[in-house]
Amino acid sequence: MEEVLTEQLPTFFESLQNNEFGFWLGAVIGFVVIFLIRAGLHTTLEKVISQERTRLFFETIVNWLTLFVLVIYFMTYFSETSFIYQTLFVFGDTQITIFLILTVLFAIILAAKFSKAVREYVLPTVYDKYGLDRGLQASMNTFFHYFIVTMAVLISLSSIGFNLTSLTVFASVLGVGIGFGLQNVMSNFISGLIILFERPIRVGDRVIIDDTIADVEEIKIRATVVRTRVNERMIIPNSYFLEEKFVNRSYADTRLRIPVEVGVSYGSDVELVKELLYEAVYELREESWPNIIDRPAPRVFFEGFGDSALDFTVWFWIDSQSDEREFTIPSDLRFKIIKKFAENGIEIPFPQRDVHVISNNEH
Repeated sequence: MEEVLTEQLPTFFESLQNNEFGFWLGAVIGFVVIFLIRAGLHTTLEKVISQERTRLFFETIVNWLTLFVLVIYFMTYFSETSFIYQTLFVFGDTQITIFLILTVLFAIILAAKFSKAVREYVLPTVYDKYGLDRGLQASMNTFFHYFIVTMAVLISLSSIGFNLTSLTVFASVLGVGIGFGLQNVMSNFISGLIILFERPIRVGDRVIIDDTIADVEEIKIRATVVRTRVNERMIIPNSYFLEEKFVNRSYADTRLRIPVEVGVSYGSDVELVKELLYEAVYELREESWPNIIDRPAPRVFFEGFGDSALDFTVWFWIDSQSDEREFTIPSDLRFKIIKKFAENGIEIPFPQRDVHVISNNEH
């Protein structure tokens, strides 16, 4: 019985392939079968796998395997047509055909989707396990994506007989293009690779560019995207971060020192002022902001004798930088300082100017 089936199945599929009606009938039946299998797998995955991320990953794999099967089915049918193998042009020693182009495009799309699925559902688990920081995660995601796409293109080209030595022609043409008009593009491309390896900036870093404070959102292969405090995006060429001066607040230490200035009236008890400023910082940390750290410890400085006030500055450190902490904590501290000064009779003066009028009476 098995021998009969083995002999008849190839003949059956060949007849379907040579018969257009049979081909499309088989396509419809196959699509229905695949749809039913997918529905059953979806139900099974929901019962077996409780973690949503893992379940979505397997569902993505099933979806793309379904597409892969359908594409192979249709490619098998159209492989019998002559136009798909007609030479469009010759690249080096290789004849470029529609079949070759479709194969490479399909390989790139499949590799890109596979890379996206792995980066979304698999790699985050690895990152969480080993405690990798956000910047290193972004770099590894970028490397993984380009590696998968590059390998897919090379494997697909070699599997269909493409002579990879023909790429030397492309390299020479690219070299001429770089020499004439792609210097900036290649400079930013190479700078992007250096940034990913050397990591002078990382995703999540807070930088200052031309007096604008922004957070690094994405490091692409040609440019870096940063978000300003007003939620605007700046597109910065990668070469900028290797050739120009900029401040990276998060490069070696994410902690930030924040100064708060205050003036008190002449005649105030300066020792009491110093004590109240310390108390305000410590109370704020205990009540609402544990992000204020002990080391380095807060400091109070008597800055100078102003025109209308004795000028003090209190320094304190927060554990990490964010708009909420960088702006809200100093604001809350100012409220507390005003309250404590009012309770202890310390006056915060407003600017004032004394005008002396000299009267000259002539008799």
